[in-house]
Amino acid sequence: MTLDSLDLLLFKNYDEAHLSFARHVNCLTGPNGSGKTNLLDAIHFLALTKSAFTNTDALSIRHGATYAMVRGRFADDAAAGAIDTVQVNLHAAQKKTVLLNRSPYERLSEHIGRYPLVLLSPYDTDLIREGAEERRRFFDGLLSQRDSAYLDTLLRYNALLRQRNATLKQFAERRRADLELLAVLDEQLVPPGRALSEARARFLVEFEPLFQRHYAHLTDGAESVALHYRSQLLADEFGVDTDFGTLLADAQRADLAAGRSTVGPHRDDFEFLLLPATSGFDQSPRPVRQLGSQGQQKSFVIALKLAQFELLAARHRRKPLLLLDDIFDRLDERRISRLLALVADGTFGQIFLTDSHPHRAAALLRPLTSDLKEFRVENGHVGLEPAR
Repeated sequence: MTLDSLDLLLFKNYDEAHLSFARHVNCLTGPNGSGKTNLLDAIHFLALTKSAFTNTDALSIRHGATYAMVRGRFADDAAAGAIDTVQVNLHAAQKKTVLLNRSPYERLSEHIGRYPLVLLSPYDTDLIREGAEERRRFFDGLLSQRDSAYLDTLLRYNALLRQRNATLKQFAERRRADLELLAVLDEQLVPPGRALSEARARFLVEFEPLFQRHYAHLTDGAESVALHYRSQLLADEFGVDTDFGTLLADAQRADLAAGRSTVGPHRDDFEFLLLPATSGFDQSPRPVRQLGSQGQQKSFVIALKLAQFELLAARHRRKPLLLLDDIFDRLDERRISRLLALVADGTFGQIFLTDSHPHRAAALLRPLTSDLKEFRVENGHVGLEPAR
């Protein structure tokens, strides 16, 4: 599966643009702020129906406009001649619409996973530095691309959670609670909540070895790393499972006081752990955020994304689109060389990368592939650079 072309209208800093892509490597070069990352974000919209960098669709509409359009043509390598056209319409005052071959989706979730995608960006270290919400969003996004049933469960849980939180807020404002209504909401919330936690725990058993292998490759096995899923719903240190319904009942007083749900899988976390390399008495894993150097943190998130790529490729039996944003300015020579080796051995499929230095990326990658295009981006305008 490859993205053959991209059309933009009033998207971010673009009035209009058309790009026809190479099936292997596409380099987007230009000064910082010229719109390179916006092109990657347009591809992200096509695959996942949303921006990678903002939760507000209206911010992706060109300043002063009320509408934006992103359209892409995907070719299916497994079915000769098969072309899908995906179009995303953004409106300042309406909900966005996503069309596949001119037919709108009734539910946007039906589109997720059809065109798998992995993005490696400078913001990925937020997974380490920021709070649990960032890590949950990463793993939920990965699981949603991999398994439509998980996405359906997540959407159902989030909708019920919003309803429960709105009800708790009303109770707090009125200073009067309807405990029978709350019990009904709790009963509805328990099954999807339990299913989410169990699915995340099962997934991590499969994901962690892949992640550890990629980390070892990036660092020559210099130290060991681990992932740990922390959930209130799973077995405690004594191996005793916690019933979600009981957990909600025990937290009822705290929820009524706070006006929101204080327990459940929306509070879960994924711990990123590093085992100290030096010998000593205390060899217990510690958070990468506290113990890891900048280089170790970068290796950690790259390994997460490479494991994500491998898992999605195996699940969908085709290689995800790979978006690499500004990696040549953010990574050291060793990590760059490891990624280039993966390009050379055919690990990746179609690649889109940005670089602020003209021709640098193309010079490094052209010896590895004959199928490469370089685009020059200047203030929202895109031109194809001649081959060198």
